[in-house]
This record gives sequence, C-alpha cells and structure tokens, in this order.
Amino acid sequence: MLLSYQELLNYDIPEVRQRYSQRDTILYALSVGLGQDPMDAGQLRYVDEQFGPNVLPSMAVILGYPGFWLNAPEIGADVTRLLHGEQSVKLLASLPHEGEVIGKTRVVEVVDKGDKGLLVYSEKELRDASNGRILARTSATTVLRGDRGMPGAPTQARVAEQLPNTPPTTTSIVGTRPEQALFYRQNGDRNPLHSDPKVAKLAGYDRPILHGLCSFAMVNHAVSRCLKKTGDGEFDHVFARFSAPVFPGESIQVDVWDDGSFRAKALERSVVVLQGRQHNHRTD
Repeated sequence: MLLSYQELLNYDIPEVRQRYSQRDTILYALSVGLGQDPMDAGQLRYVDEQFGPNVLPSMAVILGYPGFWLNAPEIGADVTRLLHGEQSVKLLASLPHEGEVIGKTRVVEVVDKGDKGLLVYSEKELRDASNGRILARTSATTVLRGDRGMPGAPTQARVAEQLPNTPPTTTSIVGTRPEQALFYRQNGDRNPLHSDPKVAKLAGYDRPILHGLCSFAMVNHAVSRCLKKTGDGEFDHVFARFSAPVFPGESIQVDVWDDGSFRAKALERSVVVLQGRQHNHRTD
C-alpha cells in the first residue's frame, strides 16, 4: 500500500453516471442464476419483459459501480490477495427497471488488522439522475490480505450480528453454474481472480472463485422467497459477512430464520460462505 491512512480516507473515487436498459436489468438477473427453472413464475418476473421485469434489490450494488478502483497504481494495494469481506444494501426507493443513475463511492474507514491485513470500508450513494432522488446506499468491506501495517489506522473491526441459537425455520438449495463467474463479470467487476486460473492460484485457490456479490445476490433472493414478506426476491435492507468463497458449479444451502437471519453453506464442502440478516420495512 502506497497511500497513508489519511490519504486513503481522502482518496477521490470518480463519480459514475450510468444509463441502463431493461435488457441490462434482465441480464443482471440471469447472471445471478434466475431463470434456471423456466416454470418458476417467481423467477420469470425478473427475466422476461412480458412479466415486468421486476428489479432485484441487489442490483443496487452494480449500478453506479466505480469498477476495480483499488487496482489503481497510485494506491499500490496488493489486489492479488483481495477479498470481499462484507456487503450491505439499503433501498430507499424501488429501483426502476431502466433509467440513468449516479453513483458516488467514498472510503469511510480503514482498519489495520496486523498480520490479517487491512479492512477498507467504503460506501456508495446511488441517485436517480433525472430528479436527484436517493435510491439506495450500499457499503462494502474489502480485505487486503497482502497489505499490513498502516500507522494511524484504528485496529478494531465492526462487530457482526450473531445468528439465533435455534434451528433455522426454512432451508433452500441454490445451484450455481460452472461458467457463472464469467457471465457475472460482465456487470462490471473484471477482477481476474474470478476468471484467470493463474491469478486464482497466486491468491491460493485451485481455480477462479465466484464473485462475492454474485453469491450475495443469489442467497438474498433465496432468503426473500423463504421469508415471503414483500413478494419473491425483494427486500429493503440487508447486511452480510463473507467467510469463504463459492466456486462456480457448487450448490449453496441457505438456512433462514423468521427474524431475517440467514446462513449460507457451500453444500459439497459443508463450508459456511456468508451469513447475515435481511429486513423489510419500506412502504413505497
């Protein structure tokens, strides 16, 4: 890492103005696994324009996305060992199925975890370009495992919510596809960790891993359908912490509690990959 603590906090990530179409909305839904069951009306409403299309709330993470900004030479981060640690989405309005948006991302904190690396906390505000209305706020925690030591940075990470100590209410199985990471990267995240076997091996993996935000979207769609609060696939606020990667082609077991808590496991390896909590209070 070339930047100091204060320099990274003040780093200017360019604002992104993005126009997207109904086709982009459908392609996003397809890239996170919807449409695998052509008889499922709950999936078709996201992937067929004659039924909507509805917009997955998780699409807020890719709209106005600044790209792989930590790869900038002036930052000097070791991106070969970068991991997505946490992600949250808070919807303040329903996402339109097409339109123009403005995304502004900023670094809000950096935590020095010593030998475990740096935690970079960033937040994005997503606005409707036509009227300035805030549509969503998203936040992400990036783990820079190859960057250690940042004088002046705090050392205490945020504390995650704990799961209930009762059995889950519902369990669902979600299947990923072998080529899914190659499809999902067309949404804008071109990190070679998800496509280049050589880069994956440098990072300590036998093969490219699935994007964290892809598994995040797939799991949250499954959680929403289990909770059945606002219709298939919808929520207004979610926080998730990643604990292990998903490999394309694996199945994900999603355990859900009535309070919105969830845990997802890579079924074949019996490894927890993410957990968190989903909420819905919005009335618009």
